[in-house]
Amino acid sequence: MSATRTLDTYRLLGRSGLRVSPLSLGTMTFGADWGWGADRDEARKIFDTYVDRGGNFIDTANQYTDGTSERLLGEFTADNRESLVLATKYTMLRRPGDPNSGGNHRKSMFASVEASLRRLNTDYIDLLYLHAWDFLTPVEEILRGMDDLVRSGKVLYVGISDAPAWQISRMQTIADLRGWSPLIALQIEYNLIERTVERDLIPMARELGLGVIPWSPLGSGVLTGKYRRADLGEQVEASPAGTRKNVAAAGGALTERGLAIADVVKEVAAQLGRTPSQVAIAWTLRNPGVTSPIVGARTAAQLEDNLGALDIEFDAEQIDRLGRATAVDLGFPHEFLARPMVRSVTFGDVKIEERV
Repeated sequence: MSATRTLDTYRLLGRSGLRVSPLSLGTMTFGADWGWGADRDEARKIFDTYVDRGGNFIDTANQYTDGTSERLLGEFTADNRESLVLATKYTMLRRPGDPNSGGNHRKSMFASVEASLRRLNTDYIDLLYLHAWDFLTPVEEILRGMDDLVRSGKVLYVGISDAPAWQISRMQTIADLRGWSPLIALQIEYNLIERTVERDLIPMARELGLGVIPWSPLGSGVLTGKYRRADLGEQVEASPAGTRKNVAAAGGALTERGLAIADVVKEVAAQLGRTPSQVAIAWTLRNPGVTSPIVGARTAAQLEDNLGALDIEFDAEQIDRLGRATAVDLGFPHEFLARPMVRSVTFGDVKIEERV
């Protein structure tokens, strides 16, 4: 499989005609409110670097850097809003102590969208994600709310992030049967450290027409090689504020296993004469279910380095090496159905060309 070469070699997003760049610009780093992001001037450089290279797919959320991310994007996109695909999310609590200011329900959805529209200084959101599953709201309420927003013109497309595969497949089926707006994008963590999504979420997305948008392709920075064993074991705070190291540890990437995988990534990068970041991002792009990994950066130089992932080509030995170092058990029924005995009694000597 040949690597995509440029940000302006666009891809269709899921079961839609929407064209997006093969790498998305993540803006959780836009704003220093959490203690580790980029200030306004550096965020502007990052934005301009991405757009000048042909990038058009920009990702934010209602509560990234306490709303600063959306406000900065509202400023930066003032002159080219129509040529960009702006994605934001709702779910996160907007007012501590107010039980209805967060969650997946209709009141939270509509209030969050209105606030995002004001901060983004726009009349519409190209792609609205449900940010995280709350295990409380009926799926019909979510889907009808999303469809009403699309019909009103305030949202053009809808997607979902960080939710169980069986709920997403159920939602997509209901949307199809009732003629409601379908989900076209699935945003999930996917990287060389976190591959369990290969069990059900990615195959489900391919089958049901959702483009996969991986977040944290660098494993919260662990796959860049910047952390050491001495960084393990520190106290972890349940908050995105503070330090990037805390985010990496709280997210489960900064572990002994994560560092061992980072060592292999560094070795492959040295073979290729590239950086570990480029190798890690390029690996996610190899999966045919992936549409556009999200790359976030605190400096324009970091973004330039990440964009170098677009023209990396791996050989078979390098792919095998990365695969062996990071493989996960697919579990039941996948492992069971792949066993020779099961395939023998199911297919016998019949040869069938499987769908790609």
